[in-house]
Formats: sequence, structure tokens, C-alpha cells
Amino acid sequence: MIIIAFSENTSKILPRILCRRFRHCAPIICNRNNLIMYQFIRHNKIEQINLRTRDIAILRAYGWRFVYIPSDIQLHTNYLLNAYSCVDLSKRTIGMKSVFIQTPNALYKYLTRK
Repeated sequence: MIIIAFSENTSKILPRILCRRFRHCAPIICNRNNLIMYQFIRHNKIEQINLRTRDIAILRAYGWRFVYIPSDIQLHTNYLLNAYSCVDLSKRTIGMKSVFIQTPNALYKYLTRK
């Protein structure tokens, strides 16, 4: 299963100006019993953060929203490293190729519309 996490807060300046509601997103990959969040820092710099189920509840208490996507995709880290934004990273993890979705808010609306 893949979880896409959306946040209204970010430390970057450009998303504060361009994005409306959600300003950051991060994919969370569920492998067996462990959760790994891929946090976008910059191009060719993606941090892997190990999470527990308790951490998901803590993030939810701080205002993060989660969209659950059932999937059995095997990811290649080289493919993820070439992402240019957090939205591009999230779209690559779920295998989405739409060029019109460029902000976290647009991605959230697209995923919750289904």
C-alpha cells in the first residue's frame, strides 16, 4: 500500500507563494510491517524516514492529511532521485504521468475525486 501525506506547512518560500491549501506532500511506502516516508529535500536529495503507526497518528494530530492507495509497485530509488519537486516524487511513486498536476493541492483534489 502507498500513502500520500499532505501538509499545510512548509519551510520553502516558493510553495508558500504558489500553493493554496496544501503546500507539501510526501509518499509513504508500506512494506510488510514497516513504513518508510520519502521526504523531498531537493533534486537528487531524498531522505528516507522510518515511521511507525503511532507516528501516523501524531502527524494527523499536527494537521497532516493522508490518502491511501492500494498498490504493489516495486520502486527503484534511482527513479525517485530524479524528482524535481515533492509532487513529482509522489506522482512517480504511484505511477501517475499527468503533467497538469504541479501543486500538492491539485494532487490532493485529483486523488480524492475518485
